[in-house]
Amino acid sequence: MSKTFKIEVDCANCANLVEDAAKKVAGVKDLSISFMTQKMKVSFDDNADQAAVMEMILKVAKKVEPDFEIL
Repeated sequence: MSKTFKIEVDCANCANLVEDAAKKVAGVKDLSISFMTQKMKVSFDDNADQAAVMEMILKVAKKVEPDFEIL
C-alpha cells in the first residue's frame, strides 16, 4: 500500500538526506521525496503498522533535518 503525504522541507539537499535515511526505516518498502512538490510517497510493507512507521520516519527525518514536517 502506498500513501502520499504533504511535507515541509527547506532545501533539495535536505530532502535527499531525509529520503535516504527514511528508506531504512523498518516497514518501509519504498519511499520518495519530491522537493519541488513538497510531497513524500511511502510504500509500506504488507504487515506494517502504518502509524508506527510514519512516527519512525518523522523521528529519523528530524535527526537529519530538524525543520522537516509531515503536514
